[in-house]
Amino acid sequence: MALIGNKLYRQTHTKQEEAYQTDQQLVRVEDDIRKLKIDFDIYFNNGAKRPPLEARARLEATIKRIADDRNLTYAQRYHFNTLVSRFTSYRELWRRILKKKTGEELV
Repeated sequence: MALIGNKLYRQTHTKQEEAYQTDQQLVRVEDDIRKLKIDFDIYFNNGAKRPPLEARARLEATIKRIADDRNLTYAQRYHFNTLVSRFTSYRELWRRILKKKTGEELV
């Protein structure tokens, strides 16, 4: 009987750890969006020679990886959808500005 209880404890403990890791990933995505916005602002104000397209691609890959996670809680899913919505808005803004700045479709 103690073996079954111990197994349940370990499963609960690992679920809590997974939830904590997912929360940490969401915080990192939020920070990455903020940093990417700053990088694009620097580029658009002629502070950098190249747009931060690599950083944007890495962030998109992270977002896709989290989107495939089926174990998100409702709160985590809500937070994630909010972050994706913000990122999508920024991405469209950056695309329009890049198009205007370069005169051609880069993104």
